[in-house]
Amino acid sequence: MAAMATTASSLLKTSFSGVRLPAAARTPSCVATPRAGAICNSISSSTPPYDLNAFKFSPIKESIVSREMTRRYMTDMITYADTDVVIVGAGSAGLSCAYELSKDPSISIAIIEQSVSPGGGAWLGGQLFSAMVVRKPAHLFLDELNIEYDEQEDYVVIKHAALFTSTVMSRLLARPNVKLFNAVAVEDLIVKENRVAGVVTNWALVSMNHDTQSCMDPNVMEAKVVVSSCGHDGPFGATGVKRLQDIGMIQAVPGMKALGRPNGIDGTLKNVTPALHPEMILAATNNGDIVDA
Repeated sequence: MAAMATTASSLLKTSFSGVRLPAAARTPSCVATPRAGAICNSISSSTPPYDLNAFKFSPIKESIVSREMTRRYMTDMITYADTDVVIVGAGSAGLSCAYELSKDPSISIAIIEQSVSPGGGAWLGGQLFSAMVVRKPAHLFLDELNIEYDEQEDYVVIKHAALFTSTVMSRLLARPNVKLFNAVAVEDLIVKENRVAGVVTNWALVSMNHDTQSCMDPNVMEAKVVVSSCGHDGPFGATGVKRLQDIGMIQAVPGMKALGRPNGIDGTLKNVTPALHPEMILAATNNGDIVDA
């Protein structure tokens, strides 16, 4: 019982506990953080730098909004129809992979995400709990992103998984050599001369309703490298890696079985990736760790 009490007590020790703000405080306050330094929040009642009573938006025609959105998106589709890397799945593994690759400005990267909302399962931890557990040494990546965490002996804990997702996403999508195509599904691979040469795409809503409407032809993105980062046996697991097996380019796909090793994500990546062609890469996360084969 004493040992259990000690363990419970240690789990309650966390760096997440904040400082309660004084009830009537109206002056700037600063809170020191371990790596980010002092964060100052102004809670003053001074006059804002603009007149709220006279505040109004500049006029704009709806047709201008439509043209700006359409022109820029179609330009992106033309630009990324032939790209260096296509990453399928904008979860933590896909975003992290794109972040590292995009450090080289000469590499053009298209990220394809079936959902409207990128981030995959990394908006939450697990079981609808918000904390994100990351095994060391992946915490070094968090240090680079300047993300706060509670450090334990063999792992660290981010107070909310969305903190990781939003941070890496904001840094990544600001880079000029990256484009995220969300609400777009990958339906198949392009295979030329026994090598993976890109992906076949469609609007996600069209892909979900092929059986309820007449045929809607897909689009394509050619690429030198395709990264499958949908995790587990997700939508691209079925039509990507398993597609290689269907056409005889690889012999077997073990897939995810029981949680843990050797049949978990770690084992699957280790066993499957060497059998793939060099232009096809698997990337996944395991309990928040960035596992990129």
